[in-house]
Amino acid sequence: MPDSKRFLHPEAIRRISRLELRARHIVEGFLSGMHRSPYFGQSVEFLQHREYALGDDLRHVDWKVWARQDRLVIKQFEEETNLRCTLLVDVSNSMAYGNGPLNKYEYAATVAASLAHLVLRQQDAIGCLAFDDKVRMKVPHRTKRNHLHAVIDSLAVSKPQDKTAMYEIFRTAAETYPRRGMMIVISDLLADVDGTLKGLKLLRKRGHDVLVFHVMDDDELDFPFSGPTRFDGLESADHLNCNPRALREGYLEALQQYLEQVRRDCARHMIDYALIRTSDPLDAALARYLCSRLGMHHRN
Repeated sequence: MPDSKRFLHPEAIRRISRLELRARHIVEGFLSGMHRSPYFGQSVEFLQHREYALGDDLRHVDWKVWARQDRLVIKQFEEETNLRCTLLVDVSNSMAYGNGPLNKYEYAATVAASLAHLVLRQQDAIGCLAFDDKVRMKVPHRTKRNHLHAVIDSLAVSKPQDKTAMYEIFRTAAETYPRRGMMIVISDLLADVDGTLKGLKLLRKRGHDVLVFHVMDDDELDFPFSGPTRFDGLESADHLNCNPRALREGYLEALQQYLEQVRRDCARHMIDYALIRTSDPLDAALARYLCSRLGMHHRN
């Protein structure tokens, strides 16, 4: 099956396109087509006048106002800049797990491809880093529609391998992309939690808008196992033979503590966080998240 169809099914494109049409005003706030920069510069859109001050460039004087009102004013322009969005997609070994139609890696790649599609539809720039303990594939930022294929191809060749080193990856991303933009992390976050949160906070400190799609399998969230079971480590050679019923209560309690820590720290540092099951229909998951973004902006 071609890679573009593997991660971006035609029906998914149609559903996501309908989502974009139904919620265009959400998308414009979420993945804004024409972000306003906070500074003035040479641009195409006039903003306002201000009084001339000694030392101002005479090229910016509005001579028509001077001719009519006999006063000197300066034309200010608001620069329009395209959003630069970077997808940070986890391709470590733990992402290979899954018992449904899509494992975590395939689901994460589908999320990434769908978001890339939305970004490019908005004529914004999309780039991509596929990582485990190091950057495995890097796709530069581009705005052309056919750039979607480069993103999808990079994900298709990035098979899950090795462990995850979140902090080092996020630090690399912050150094590679110093210009402020949007960083979208798509991962199961199965790594050192302190390093992960430290890395996310670093991205925020550098001025990036950070979004986290936390992708987990139903088995990981519900722990439905019963009877003697062997659990194999996905990122190590360790294994455990046990009766999972004896572990279930402790596992679920530890999982909830972990998820609460991640949610709390993300909220504290204004990092958008969404937990997504691989059994969730993709368009419904994106619709739910976009609507929560809209509600958040309305409350602010």
